[in-house]
Amino acid sequence: MDFWLMVLCALLAAVLGGLYLVGAFRKRGANEPPVDKGLIPWLGHGLNFRNDTLSFLQQMQKKHGDVFTVLIAGHFYTFLIDPLSFEAVVKEGRAKLDFYPIGYELVGNVFAFRPSEKMHKVIETSSVKHLSGDGLEVMTKAMMDSLQKVMLHKLGSEESPKPWKQDGFFHFCYNKVFRAGYFALYGNKPGKGKKEKESALKQDLKESEEIFKQFRKYDQLFPRFSYSMLTFGEKKEVESLWSYFWNILSVKNVYQKDNISGWIHDQQQQLAETGMPEHMRDRFMFLLLWAAQSNTGPASFWLLAHLLKNPQAMEEVRKEVTAVVRDSGQELKPGNAVLNVTREMLSQTPVLDSAVKETLRMAVAPMLIRAVLEDMQLKMNDGRAYALRKGDRVAIFPYLTHMDPEIHPEPLVFKHDRFLTTDGKKKKFYKNGEKVKYATMPWGAGVSVCRGRFFAINEIKLFAFLMVTCFEMELVNPEVKIPPIDKRRFGFGVMQPSHDIQFRYRLRY
Repeated sequence: MDFWLMVLCALLAAVLGGLYLVGAFRKRGANEPPVDKGLIPWLGHGLNFRNDTLSFLQQMQKKHGDVFTVLIAGHFYTFLIDPLSFEAVVKEGRAKLDFYPIGYELVGNVFAFRPSEKMHKVIETSSVKHLSGDGLEVMTKAMMDSLQKVMLHKLGSEESPKPWKQDGFFHFCYNKVFRAGYFALYGNKPGKGKKEKESALKQDLKESEEIFKQFRKYDQLFPRFSYSMLTFGEKKEVESLWSYFWNILSVKNVYQKDNISGWIHDQQQQLAETGMPEHMRDRFMFLLLWAAQSNTGPASFWLLAHLLKNPQAMEEVRKEVTAVVRDSGQELKPGNAVLNVTREMLSQTPVLDSAVKETLRMAVAPMLIRAVLEDMQLKMNDGRAYALRKGDRVAIFPYLTHMDPEIHPEPLVFKHDRFLTTDGKKKKFYKNGEKVKYATMPWGAGVSVCRGRFFAINEIKLFAFLMVTCFEMELVNPEVKIPPIDKRRFGFGVMQPSHDIQFRYRLRY
């Protein structure tokens, strides 16, 4: 009898312990935000959160207010909705709120990459050197040259009139910007003589098409992969894609190329000096490719799609960039569509800048998450303070602010001049009569801000320059609507359309 009593007690303890671990006994403590665990142990609100993050958080906000804690897949997340209070999270030191444990966990899961302790310092120093200032100018020039190579190669410039070509608009934008960015970062096959260089170019263009094709496979699996929701077959496909990219982007293969970016070279050199093994640096190469090129192509699609559907906006952007090209002393002539857009030229386009910002407001939906490393107080803008527990996570979903009609009137309407003032100054936005410092946060903020944001913006603008000045383009069906966003990608940067739309294009010159 005593034996079975011991077994029963042991089972009971295991069950209670399991329930404790999955948060079943979690109660709201003194001064803590409202807690909503959902109905399913451990999973909590995981499914609703994954399926439509925006609608879920709007429902929770309506139910609980601007601060609440929810259970999602074994973790308690405290969401901060009030944009006037974002600074309390963004400016908090890493001793209390830290992004890196969560970021390292994610890249470990989806890229099989294990960061070293000095990893973030390497990325920070190399990014400051190469993705800003003079380094950014070099990178912008490399991207410009690569776009010319990808977009203007054998496009019938000798024929007259120029032939129309048709493609999926999203596919076209993503493909061209991705492949150009790939060349700008990882270089090109070497060639000495003219014939050898032409042969190398053909090989590069063909290989980059295959790389893009494989990248898209991984890109489409990425959201569910990050939530550990892949089928067995999909997991095997991911492993196959890993092997493909670790080989194509291996240190050994990349270093056989010419014109490797200083950003790539310096990071690899510094990581090698820290003792990171070569096979892990191969994996880091793939991580960099995804971080650098998974967002700019989709963003370029949204920008051009909105411009095509808004003729006045398109005309104002075209007029502006045409004037910038003219003032640079360049002239596009029949049979010569080569254009050199410099970083200085990109700084002279306030209308295009506003259109890009508006595009990012509508299409970018990141999730800013911090691990709570010690019990602390979260102080709100209105004076309230909430207790946060060590081991929980704090999250901000800026897309709620992007879609707030009080801050951005008619938030679902593309207004290319939304960020422009009549006197050319930076426009300010308000909520409850107070200035909103973080009215948009497409690149994150604080310790997790995107280090490559300036280069990414230049990529988008360079592509827009070329498309607006060198090409004629139109939707195959002028009445087609811009596709809705794919809600499954909430939290992962630039959103993608639920489906593609057809357009046609041809060289102007």
